[in-house]
Amino acid sequence: MKYSAVSIISIILVQALAGCGIYSLSPGGKSSIKTIAVTQFENKTIEYGLSDRMTDLVVDAFIADGNMKVMAAADADAVLVGQLSNYERKPYTYDESDNVTQYVVKLVFDITLQNNSGEDIWTEQFYSEGYFDAESETEEDGQVRAADRLVVDIINRTTKSW
Repeated sequence: MKYSAVSIISIILVQALAGCGIYSLSPGGKSSIKTIAVTQFENKTIEYGLSDRMTDLVVDAFIADGNMKVMAAADADAVLVGQLSNYERKPYTYDESDNVTQYVVKLVFDITLQNNSGEDIWTEQFYSEGYFDAESETEEDGQVRAADRLVVDIINRTTKSW
């Protein structure tokens, strides 16, 4: 039994196209959550103002992402609740004279996504680090780097993992 080149190519093409039918290009999946509220994050540390900045960064990231509309808690399908549970600044690298050349800022946030009935959809602890040069940068530079990574992780967990 001989097959022509056109027949073989046609069979391969049909099988390839049939296999593509199960994939979705929608990163949000089939979630029923279209709107979200972000409560003011609590601060369980002595680091003043960091949880407020994180709340603002998360809200701005949801707006920029566009997968969910940010609304007031009373009108939203889900509510994101969080707290800064741990903050550390530690020396990270030293020079040959044992002087600190780089520090690391470590942030730990406990985040819960709740439906509009107050039931938890998921709860997760997020950890992030940000490094800063001891001579040319400030601790806030390390905080910004750690916060930026944390925000990306929170947005991805909330919008793309269902």
